[in-house]
Amino acid sequence: MIKLCIFDLDGTVLDTVTTIAYYGNYALSKHGIEPIDVEEYKYFAGNGAVNLIKRALRFRDALTDETFEKVFADYNAAYNANTSYLTAPFAGIKETLDAIKAQEIKMAILSNKPHFATCGVINSQFGEGYFDCVYGQREDVPIKPDPTAVLGIMEECDTKPEECLYIGDTGTDMKTGKNANLYTVGVLWGFRGKDELLQGGADTIIEKPQQLLDCIEAHRKVGAL
Repeated sequence: MIKLCIFDLDGTVLDTVTTIAYYGNYALSKHGIEPIDVEEYKYFAGNGAVNLIKRALRFRDALTDETFEKVFADYNAAYNANTSYLTAPFAGIKETLDAIKAQEIKMAILSNKPHFATCGVINSQFGEGYFDCVYGQREDVPIKPDPTAVLGIMEECDTKPEECLYIGDTGTDMKTGKNANLYTVGVLWGFRGKDELLQGGADTIIEKPQQLLDCIEAHRKVGAL
C-alpha cells in the first residue's frame, strides 16, 4: 500500500521551463551572451542551477570561471526575486494531488532547484503546508541522483521503500528513485522523453497526471493479495 509519493518539481508538478529560460537568458544577455531557445532549457535543467548555467554557457561556447560566477549570481538573484513568474502547475496536476491527499497519502517535493526557490514557488502555487515535505538543493545534502535526500524524506514521513512512489520527468529522477530502492514513475508531460526515462530505470511511464491514481490503486491491490 502506498503511503508516500515523492515528486520532482520542474517538469513534473510545475511547468517552469519558460521561467528557467527567461531568467537564464536575462543573465546571459546581461553579459553580452546571445539568448537560447526555450526548448534547449529542457535539457539544461534537472541537475541544479550550477549545472544549468554551465550548460547554457557551454552551449554558447562562453564557459569560463569568471563568466560562470557572474551569470550564475545574476540568474539566482533574478529567479529568487520572483520564483513564480511565468510558472504554473501542469494541467490535471492539482486535481490529481488533491485526490492523493484525499486518500491520506503523504506527499513530498524533492528538487535540485535551490531550496529557497523550491519553497517559494511551492508556497506560491499551492499554499504553505500543502505538501508534507518540501526540499530543494541544500548545501549539506548531495543533489539527485544521490538518494540521501529521498532517504531523509522517507524517515521524516515514517515510510518504507515498498510504501513509496517516486515521480519525475528525467533520467536523473528515475536514477534517484532506484538508488533509494523505490518504485519509479516517469512522466511524459515534462522536460524529457520516454527513452531517457526507460534508460534511467522507470518502472512505469504515464502520459497524464490522472494515471498516477491508477498506479496507486495497482499497488493497493497487490498489497491486498
